[in-house]
Amino acid sequence: MMSASEKSVSSGSASDSVVSAAHLPDVTVLLDRLAQQLLAWAEERQLSAPHLVGIHTGGAWVAEALKARLPASWSLGVLDISFYRDDYTQQGLTPAVKPSVLPLTTEGQHLILVDDVLMTGRTIRAAMNELFDFGRPASICLAALVSLPGRELPIQPDCCALHLELAPDQRIKLSGPSPLELNLVSYPR
Repeated sequence: MMSASEKSVSSGSASDSVVSAAHLPDVTVLLDRLAQQLLAWAEERQLSAPHLVGIHTGGAWVAEALKARLPASWSLGVLDISFYRDDYTQQGLTPAVKPSVLPLTTEGQHLILVDDVLMTGRTIRAAMNELFDFGRPASICLAALVSLPGRELPIQPDCCALHLELAPDQRIKLSGPSPLELNLVSYPR
């Protein structure tokens, strides 16, 4: 019988991908799984060169790692959504704001928006707002390395390597860029 962590690595269904926090899988396994899902997504839609767009910081690291696993024709861009966040007035501007770098126009393009950990959906909303400021994409696929419960907006990943359940005071943080590792972080209630 497989353990929960083995199921998370071998099975793609959401119910089988729930693991305990004590068994966080290796990021390289998750990246391989996500790359395979993205290739299948692109093939199903007959897209030869969609564009990866990573959300600074963790999503950009994931997008860079995915780029190495995907066809060379898939370009890579990075968004820094700091000015688009809805908590900007509460959090203030972080000192590490970087410019967004998109080596393409988004107008009419098929984009794959990449995030490391999807939880509330607010980061994705901010990223889509910024993408539309660059132009109107033909489509946006949302790819997440990890999906956690706790949505505050109706946003779900199209491709996701791991659906994870955690205790209410726990979160997942991706550290990197080399090596990429998932870490369990606890917050006092």
